Amino acid sequence: MKLFYLAFAGVLYLASFAGDVFAQSNDNFLTIQLKDGPVVIELLPDVAPKHVAQIKELASKGEYDNVAFHRVIDGFMAQTGDVQFGDMEQGFQASRAGTGGSSLPDIPAEFSDVPFERGTVGMARSQDPNSANSQFFIMFAPGDFLNGQYTVVGKVVSGMEFVDKIKRGAGANGEVTDPDRMVKVTVGKQ
Repeated sequence: MKLFYLAFAGVLYLASFAGDVFAQSNDNFLTIQLKDGPVVIELLPDVAPKHVAQIKELASKGEYDNVAFHRVIDGFMAQTGDVQFGDMEQGFQASRAGTGGSSLPDIPAEFSDVPFERGTVGMARSQDPNSANSQFFIMFAPGDFLNGQYTVVGKVVSGMEFVDKIKRGAGANGEVTDPDRMVKVTVGKQ
């Protein structure tokens, strides 16, 4: 009978351990609900721990919900994440979208040798490499010229077909009139 209890306790421990491992690994995904469907991004905390932590914190607080894709350039990338001026339900300012951040501090660059390929997610910033805050972009195509110049935070693992449907900008810098938005952003696979 003791052997049965030990075996049962071992199974419970393994099930608990597997649950913890799944919870931890699920924590390194971001799900963005777009108008056409969900996009799942695998975050890379081993590559950019500070940037990933900030994105997860903002997503957990609902800060990315209803934020516009304010700059979208066909054949290049779709940029979003301006929680200060890009929230299309509260305080959206089309002329300022892309110039704001969040109430959290800017993050020092975490450059890596991870290449910018189709589906790569990188942090947007100003000319100052240490100015990334809340904005990020998703690559439509490879962008080797960004390698080592911008921080990679993740990669799209499902739903790239929905990213491809994001409304493109017509302005010289990819500015979008009546832009698409991130409907809801959550940490984990949904």
